[in-house]
Amino acid sequence: MKVVICGGGVIGASTAYYLSRRDVEVTLVERTAVACASSGKAGAFLALDWNAGSRLDALARRSFDLHTRLPDEIDADWGFHRLTTYGGYTVPERAARGRPGADLPWLAESVVLSNQIGSHQTTAALHPRLFTEALVNAARARGAALRIGQVTGIVRQDDAARVRGVQVDGDLVEADAVVIAMGPWSILAAGWLPLPGVFAYKGHSLLFETGTTVSPDALFLEVQDPSGAVLSPEVFPRADGTTYVAFSSSQDPLPLDPADVTPDPQAIAQLEALCHRLSPALAPSQIIARQACYRPVTRDGLPLIGRVPGIEGAYVATGHSVWGVLNGPATGEALAELIVDGAALTTDLRPFDPGRLRPLDPLERSWVER
Repeated sequence: MKVVICGGGVIGASTAYYLSRRDVEVTLVERTAVACASSGKAGAFLALDWNAGSRLDALARRSFDLHTRLPDEIDADWGFHRLTTYGGYTVPERAARGRPGADLPWLAESVVLSNQIGSHQTTAALHPRLFTEALVNAARARGAALRIGQVTGIVRQDDAARVRGVQVDGDLVEADAVVIAMGPWSILAAGWLPLPGVFAYKGHSLLFETGTTVSPDALFLEVQDPSGAVLSPEVFPRADGTTYVAFSSSQDPLPLDPADVTPDPQAIAQLEALCHRLSPALAPSQIIARQACYRPVTRDGLPLIGRVPGIEGAYVATGHSVWGVLNGPATGEALAELIVDGAALTTDLRPFDPGRLRPLDPLERSWVER
């Protein structure tokens, strides 16, 4: 069986890994580089039970469990580590005076930690680019192929009801099954297949060199900036001595090439000023990366995972929003089962059936086809 996966982010990489374990002939096609978009620039925060009560709960729990197992399966280090996680807020500087000290010594006194929202049993983090690359390398060690090139279309059989392969830089790459896993760029495939819309939300982040100064504690904060707006920065220390800080800021137009994604200077300046207020450890002189990425979101907020209606051999896996790294392994595992066995066994994919949402109509997708 031959499967082509379009997209070298964490969803495509996870799918390639689990298919390779089933002795499937896999070709992973990526336009720019593995983990070049949000899978390389995400916070990669993992939570066991933060989707409790929602249709994402079983997927998240299964995937968190897989995250704990994968370091024993793959000979690579992507910095998986457990975290204690807190919620909190900032108070005005005048109100901070006289406080006995911040709840964590490295934080400014204006930061108040109001409650613990995760423990070492329920929250963790990793380095997303290293994780995605490790999955791809493990798949390649089992025979999968990585091809850098641009997918320009899906080729169907003469009856148009079944895929034959994909066009990559003008060449036909034949396949029995094709998986669309291009994150927000999956909307391009709506010009080739009857797919629902996937929308792109842009987030900005800074990466700081903090060494051992910052403790292994994740923070979800609310901070009022000088304009009066309330921002919600997320702070994730990593095992390599860096600290990642991010906030979601806009729904800017999505460039056609992931290599053209650039941070907005105003958003970065706002984030730098915010970080300076949070801790001396997050000073501008410690910044080693200023970056932005787009996350894929569907109309109802749930991912699209499963068969494309009406086209045999066509599958999609995208729309994971902020939980792409968390839910990547379980998505890849279940999709591999669906492709090889005809049904997903480890996770119920029915809540994520692409057929639940109407496909983009010709007018909506006309810009994709130009």
